[in-house]
Amino acid sequence: MKIEVPKDRSLRLINSGNVVMVTSAYKDAANIITVTWQVPLSHKPPLVGISLANQHLSTELIKKSEEFVINVPDFSILDKVVHCGRVSGRDADKFTQAGLTPLRADKLMKAHVILECIGYLECYVRDVRSFGDHTLFVGEVIYAKAEEELFKDVWNIEKIKLIYHLGGVFFTGSESIITR
Repeated sequence: MKIEVPKDRSLRLINSGNVVMVTSAYKDAANIITVTWQVPLSHKPPLVGISLANQHLSTELIKKSEEFVINVPDFSILDKVVHCGRVSGRDADKFTQAGLTPLRADKLMKAHVILECIGYLECYVRDVRSFGDHTLFVGEVIYAKAEEELFKDVWNIEKIKLIYHLGGVFFTGSESIITR
């Protein structure tokens, strides 16, 4: 038997991708936002999408700077990930409050990468679309890095625990099944 899911909770049926931390900056303002609404869009060129609420500071910073970094955290920094998702960048310096270290990006001029994350994708904004109360940013990946011992063509899930989110519940994958 199936139960009805209210429309305002319906996206939780499909939103179980890994949690990322998006960094952005413009002039003297820098921010980190915890994001679960992210999606690969294309291989050639490599495009990704992130969907952010219109009122977020990061939405404003990315529109102005036309760049962002998708940082990939692992479960060891879950408390920092949660903090960055609960606190507004308009009210606090999330890097300082969460104890995260900003480093200059390899290719981007404004946004920083997060030292404590296990990988990152540096992106230039290629398209911006407004949908309801959110803005979709399409970013072209111009550079990416990952911890060498953790990434060999794909994440080594025997060595790391990516963070997943289901509407207030965080979890990590616990089993791998090879289908080749």
